[in-house]
Amino acid sequence: MEYKGYSAHIEQSEEDGCLVGHITGITDIVGFHADTAPELQAAFEEAVEDYLATCKRLNKPPQKPYSGNLRLRIPPDIHVAIAKAAEASGKDLDQWATDTFSHAVQQES
Repeated sequence: MEYKGYSAHIEQSEEDGCLVGHITGITDIVGFHADTAPELQAAFEEAVEDYLATCKRLNKPPQKPYSGNLRLRIPPDIHVAIAKAAEASGKDLDQWATDTFSHAVQQES
């Protein structure tokens, strides 16, 4: 679910018997809920609009969702080592890093 560059994570609440979502990719906590998927889309869009209006009213810039672009500064020898690891795995550096980061995150969960 996306709206104005923001994405949502959706779960079903067994306890409340509804769909519950929150905006992902920002540290501000913005949630919403509804009983049906169409209502959830509308609630999500309303939550985004409310978030943007609240930020404006507070004279606070709204957080932008993570773009998916990550710039790292690493020592050259590490850069060479990961480039070789990517090549050895038959992947480009972006795909190798994505797979490696995904694996690391799954280990944390």
